[in-house]
Parts: sequence; C-alpha cells; structure tokens
Amino acid sequence: MTKAAVVVFPGSNCDRDCRVAIERSTGAKVEMVWHAETELPQGLDLIVLPGGFSYGDYLRCGAMAAHSPVMAEVRKAADRGVAVAGICNGFQVLCEAHMLPGALLRNASLKYICKPVALEVANGQTRFTAGYQGRREVKMTVGNGEGNFFADQATLERLEGEGQVVFRYVENPNGSVAGIAGIVNDRGNVLGMMPHPDRAFEAELGSSDGAVLFQSVLASA
Repeated sequence: MTKAAVVVFPGSNCDRDCRVAIERSTGAKVEMVWHAETELPQGLDLIVLPGGFSYGDYLRCGAMAAHSPVMAEVRKAADRGVAVAGICNGFQVLCEAHMLPGALLRNASLKYICKPVALEVANGQTRFTAGYQGRREVKMTVGNGEGNFFADQATLERLEGEGQVVFRYVENPNGSVAGIAGIVNDRGNVLGMMPHPDRAFEAELGSSDGAVLFQSVLASA
C-alpha cells in the first residue's frame, strides 16, 4: 500500500481536505504530521503541505512555516527523492524554504480570489501529471489572496527551458508571470501549485481532475 503524509501547521485549513482527497482518490494510507515533529513516518511515497494560513500569514505567507521543525525532515525526504506537493499555502512554504524558486505576491487585483479555473497542463511528463495522458486542459479551484507567482527573468528562462512549468492558467486570475500556476524543482519530485487538486477530486465537486494528480504521483512511487 502506498503511504502519504499531510503536514499540519498552525492555521492550516485544507489538511483534512487533502487527506480525504488522497484516500478516496488512491486508497493510500495517509498520516497527519504536526509541524513540531522532528521525524516523519517511515516509508512515505508523498508528503503534502496543504493550503490555509500557516501562522496566520504573519511576516509573509509561508515564511514562518518554512522554519517549522518538520521542514528539515521534509527537505531530507525530498533530497532522497520522495515526492513533495505544496498546495496554495504549501506552495508559499516551499518557496520560502527555498525548495522551489520564485515567490508568491499579492494578487494583482489586491483581492482574495476563490473560483474554479481552467489550467493548461504545460508539462504532462512529470510524476505529478503523467496520469493526464496527454490531456491539455484540466479544471481545479483557486482560493488565495497571494497567488501571484513571480520570478526574475533568469529564473523564468530556466523554468521554461527545463520544463519545470507544470500548470498555467488559461485565464490568469492572479497576475502570475507567464500565467504560471504550478512548477516543479529541477529533479521533478517537488511540486508547488496554487490551484487546489484537493477541491477537485470528485465529479460532485465540479471536477475530478485533482484526483488524477494524486493518482499519478503515487503510481510512480
């Protein structure tokens, strides 16, 4: 049986959503891990940093969570090749922890945005997207106030050139540079994305496209 962990920070509010989404989509065993833990469960195939408002988004979104004790173990696991997915606030944490490049800024509209969005699958060959089997467009949901991805020109050129841009917005709701909605690290095992696959894993939620992401990454374990 595949095994996943969802890290819970003070202020996380999508941790149980992620657990339910992974369990129902894949049948994997999912453990919840409090941010103050100094060890992760053994034999993990996937670690998820969920959405929410870790530490109340004080200082900068994800900045304080990036220094939580458990993050040292998340880094070690990623270095061993374990898949790590940061969703929404989790993406912000990964950027603040320097596990992914770039930064998430205030939305260009300066408003919180929560709605379904169409996404282009910009790279369907990653561990997280291979399950889409060539589909070019999927549907998920965004819910953020700081989802505006930014990186300098040199970083953008590297992301584009190395195929590290995984998802783009069909209609950019946040003002993200180049419409970027999700990226992976250069090794391809760490994903950060602002849209929520955990809110799009069953047809009753408006889309089941998020389930494919979880299925894809755990099928590669």
